[in-house]
Amino acid sequence: MKIVVLDGYTENPGDLSWNGLEQLGELTVYDRTPKELIIERIGEAEAVIVNKVPLTREILQSCPSIRYIGVLATGYNVVDTEAAGERGIPVCNIPSYGTAAVAQFAIAMLLEICHHVAYHSETVHQGRWSSSPDWCFWDYPLIELQGKTMGIIGFGRIGQATARIARALGMKILAFDEMENESGRELGEYVSFDELLARADVISLHCPLLPSTEGIINRKSIAGMKDGVIILNNARGPLIVEQDLADALNAGKVSAAGLDVLSEEPVRPDNPLLSAKNCLITPHISWASKESRQRLMDIAVDNLRKFMEGNCQNRVN
Repeated sequence: MKIVVLDGYTENPGDLSWNGLEQLGELTVYDRTPKELIIERIGEAEAVIVNKVPLTREILQSCPSIRYIGVLATGYNVVDTEAAGERGIPVCNIPSYGTAAVAQFAIAMLLEICHHVAYHSETVHQGRWSSSPDWCFWDYPLIELQGKTMGIIGFGRIGQATARIARALGMKILAFDEMENESGRELGEYVSFDELLARADVISLHCPLLPSTEGIINRKSIAGMKDGVIILNNARGPLIVEQDLADALNAGKVSAAGLDVLSEEPVRPDNPLLSAKNCLITPHISWASKESRQRLMDIAVDNLRKFMEGNCQNRVN
């Protein structure tokens, strides 16, 4: 089988091995593929592996050799799954590989907001502690999480993993999710969306992007939150109306935000959150620990192997 990976660098910048895929066929790996080279690089490949390279109906029509499409991510909106299905091409994604990493990153953003560790380390290296008239100093309020309430919107695997860490820090957990379950009840209290907004000191988003959740954090929902609330999002950027959040940050209604995802990525220079007060933004890296990426690689290999054996798994179309 001829296998091509069109944009492998993000998954494997050199610290992992492609050996698992090499054992399944003739493998070609490109770090990145511009749109104008997609068809050429697919060529006669039967298995096409992508992360963010778009596979449109037109591309699929131009590449009749394709028998299998693997996505190196959980989200698969880069592939025209309907067109693939019409041609009998299975599209397989990678579910549940980054639960621990994403939950850990949400808490990392929260702790950075509470203590500004990197900022204060920089001030020490700049000599401010050496020249301080006092034995210590801080430039931001330092926040203790013990006894505070985290409201989690979307209480699936990642939401519940985040709750476990927050509980270890002494936080109380509120959850909003249309699908309640017993494991969630053991971790926190299920409440309505409006009640969560009103009671939470910290709101962390872990829900999928659906028509019902797009823009769920907006001017109206922010108005229902506590003054000084902290908002975290490392789920999907369009869950937040970004101008509304920027306005709330600048007005002090929201005291801080930690965001690993934005509505358009990479971030546009005119995104209002770039100039908003107390807004921590990272470049969509919650998923990217080496351990998480190795799990992703292992599942990608297993997906293709199962397809070759006639027992397709993780198919989304």
